[in-house]
Amino acid sequence: MSRRRKAEKREHIADPRYNSTLVSHLINMVMLDGKKSIAQSIVYGAFERVSEKLEKGDPVDLLLGALENVRPKLEVKSRRVGGTTYQVPLEIPFERQQSLAFRWMINSARSRRGKMSENLAAEIVDAYNNTGGVVKKKDDTHRMAQANRAFAHLRW
Repeated sequence: MSRRRKAEKREHIADPRYNSTLVSHLINMVMLDGKKSIAQSIVYGAFERVSEKLEKGDPVDLLLGALENVRPKLEVKSRRVGGTTYQVPLEIPFERQQSLAFRWMINSARSRRGKMSENLAAEIVDAYNNTGGVVKKKDDTHRMAQANRAFAHLRW
């Protein structure tokens, strides 16, 4: 962590197919070893499968709906006070909420067996329907923050 200046935020360039910065963020997080074209084919394939499964229409709107159900609002961070470490609940900034939601979705999709595009589509559908492992992870995070709200006065 730099002590000199705050790290500047980089803007994501909108992806070519949906013209959405959200989709380009997802593509960049799926990407491994700089292979962006493979990541694009995975995400676009997943979007096609999501559209087929849910039959709702625009996959970007479906992704937004899934993110709404997965984004954590609170998390706990360790604070050391007087030789004792406390788990202090904190509200999460929007960008971190989105990054955590994407990270959880991608890790859950990678842990499944089969093709990555099918797994990612299944995770998006599960998140949209408010089921699955990613929603459970969000609920666990919120439960941990609720359990430790007695230490909320220690935040700074």
